[in-house]
Amino acid sequence: MSLTPEQVRFFRDAGYLKLAGRLPDHLLQELKAEVERETRAEAEPVKRDRHGRVVRLSSLWERGGVYRDALACAEVLDPLEALLGPNIELILNRHNHACLRLADDGTAYLHRDILQWSRSIVTVLFYLEETNLENGCTQLVPGTHLLPGRPALPLEQDEEVLRTGLLEQALPVPMPAGGLLVLDSLVYHGAGPNRTPGSRISLTAGYHSVDELAGAPDPRRVLVRGRRLYMGNDY
Repeated sequence: MSLTPEQVRFFRDAGYLKLAGRLPDHLLQELKAEVERETRAEAEPVKRDRHGRVVRLSSLWERGGVYRDALACAEVLDPLEALLGPNIELILNRHNHACLRLADDGTAYLHRDILQWSRSIVTVLFYLEETNLENGCTQLVPGTHLLPGRPALPLEQDEEVLRTGLLEQALPVPMPAGGLLVLDSLVYHGAGPNRTPGSRISLTAGYHSVDELAGAPDPRRVLVRGRRLYMGNDY
C-alpha cells in the first residue's frame, strides 16, 4: 500500500510514521519462530548483553530465507517508494538485525542512527510481538530529525542536548504484533526498558535511495527494488 501525500508530509514533519499495513500473519509467525530458533541455537553472528544472554541476531539479510522475504516484502517497499523513490537499497552495515528486548539488558537510551542529514537513511522497525510501555515500546522525540548534527554520543550524555530539555519530550509509540514503524534515522529515538519477564522481539532494517552519483555498486548495499542508475557528468 502506497502512502498518501498527507502521510508523506507527516513523515517529513514529524520524522516517523506508523504504517497502516502489517506483516502478513504467515510471515509474522515464520519470522518469530526463526528468531526464537536461532536465538536458542546462538547462531552467530550474535550480540550478548552484560548477563551473557543473546539479545541480537546480526546479518539478517545474509542469513537468507524468511528474513529476506520480510526485508524486501511489498508491505515495506510499497510505502518506502513514496519516501525514497522507485530505486531502493537495503543497507547491510547499518541495522540488519533482530533484537530481543529483555528485562535489564541495559540498552534503553535515546539515539540517532546516523550523524548528518546529507545521506540520511530510513529505518524500518518490524514488531514481531506487541509492544507497549511495560515491555519497552519505541520512544521518540518528533521533529528532532530537523535539528543540526550531533557527535556520536548517547544523547543522554550530550550536554547541548540535555540543555535543550528535548529528551523530556519523548513520546511512547506502542505497536501491534506485525506492525511496521518508519523513522527518519536522525529523529531521536530508542526502546524503553522492558519491565516484564518476557521478550520484545523486533527486526530493524535501514533503506535509502540508490545513489545516482556512485560509480560502482557498494557490496554493503543490496538492491531490493528498481534499478541502479548512474547520472554523473564525468565527461
